Amino acid sequence: MPIPPRQPGVHVEEVPAGPRPIAGVATAITAFVGRAASGPVETPVTCTGWGDFDRVFGGLFAPSALGHAVRDFFLNGGREAVILRLHRSLPGQPDSARLVVRDPADEGALSLTASSPGRWGNALRARIDHDASEAEATALGLPAEALFSLSVRDGATGAVELFRNLTTAEHARRIDRVLAAESRLVRLDGALPAGRPAAHAPPAAGRTVWEDAAASSGVAPGAAAGDGAALQAQDFIGPGFEAAQRGLYALDRADPVNLLCIPPHVGDDPPEEVEPALLAAAVAYAERRRAFLLLDSPANWTTPAQAAAGPAALGVTSANAALFFPRLLQPDPLRGGLPRAMPACGAIAGLFARTDAERGVWKAAAGTAATLRGATGPALPLGDAAIGQLSPPGVNCLRALPGVGVVVWGSRTCQGDDRQGSAWKYIPVRRLALFLEESLVRGLAWAALEPNDEALWARLRQATGEFLQGLFRQGAFQGSTAREAYLVQCDAGTTGPADIDAGLVNILVGFAPLRPAEFVMLRLRQSAGRPPG
Repeated sequence: MPIPPRQPGVHVEEVPAGPRPIAGVATAITAFVGRAASGPVETPVTCTGWGDFDRVFGGLFAPSALGHAVRDFFLNGGREAVILRLHRSLPGQPDSARLVVRDPADEGALSLTASSPGRWGNALRARIDHDASEAEATALGLPAEALFSLSVRDGATGAVELFRNLTTAEHARRIDRVLAAESRLVRLDGALPAGRPAAHAPPAAGRTVWEDAAASSGVAPGAAAGDGAALQAQDFIGPGFEAAQRGLYALDRADPVNLLCIPPHVGDDPPEEVEPALLAAAVAYAERRRAFLLLDSPANWTTPAQAAAGPAALGVTSANAALFFPRLLQPDPLRGGLPRAMPACGAIAGLFARTDAERGVWKAAAGTAATLRGATGPALPLGDAAIGQLSPPGVNCLRALPGVGVVVWGSRTCQGDDRQGSAWKYIPVRRLALFLEESLVRGLAWAALEPNDEALWARLRQATGEFLQGLFRQGAFQGSTAREAYLVQCDAGTTGPADIDAGLVNILVGFAPLRPAEFVMLRLRQSAGRPPG
């Protein structure tokens, strides 16, 4: 209620102009789940370019297809990826490398461990210096004798971290707290030493501190780490993982996620398959998150006849997933540029992101403009006859077109089988619906606990209508008028007295989607030419 004025004069009151606008959510934030050379484990990390992934997760990694998929994503137009690294320990092998610096009074040891599992930590070296000044010590309220500096170098990348004015005493600059907050390379391992660790000696003449064993400490004997073992389905969807947000379900801490890729991880270098149990769990997770799962065809599908069974052969019949066949031939930098059949999910996710940015989520990422960058060809050449065999069951084909390149030649979901007659047959129709659902859920959250009356219904109709009208102007729906393109209903017809008593308000939203022109029919006829005039 407005506050009554207490004195004569002009008073200003700002009033809202209308309902809160609904903003469209992102459509192509892609989650990649798998094995990497380094980086946080079971912690989603957002990367906005290949440089981010290379710095945090170690770039391409021979035992895993994850790095190749992320590379292809950014190469094909992807802008934002959420990386979830999983790690499987190998019995008898340390997960993380450990470095130890002894205390001069033998009162304990300063033990450091690599910040994440992997062989990468074996190249770490650390150095202690006693270089704190009296002025710095006074400012921190500690004696200079309690302070030291720590330098850490990653021998593989050359990256060096320097932490000055650390202490083992109770203080904000206590070493374990500083490393946990600021270091990308190491963490404190075990208990704090009783006193300040000893400083390293100066390097020998002509050598750097990192080349001299007396000037810095390397990985302790017997503490070298390995890269772990190949992932299994239980590393993604183990018992209790969903409740604890572990494995695949650690993606719950990333919001939002629109596309989901799980590159093959079963088998030796290169990994080739994904377990059926994991596929089923990934589909269910994608449905819960209103995300879309991109499926690679199995490596043993080497003929069109093997792929003709379609998504049903993988046990996937969800509208929130799509299957692509065959894999892509790409030069592999880890093998001197030799061509290798690689999963296509990363490249296709990047293509989706590129198409969404250029045309909108309602445009099928397929056709002659849907070129896949970085691929030299499909792993299996497909002609018109093979594509005609694979499209009806819902297999999206990758093919090479002369003068164009490698393209996606299909845009059907795993409910795209002609015999099903599903309303979610096409990928852009399903992704548009997911986009509308997520945008409206987030954009109408303000309506919770508002008075459930005609005033609220009118505001909901207006906010939803304005959002859909904006999409209609962009060409997201069929129809020449708004009445033909979409419908918003929220009134006494959708929310009756029983609904009001139950605390419910119901909004009916309908839309007329654009469907891809899969078949362009040309009708030609001869006409008898007549001489002019």
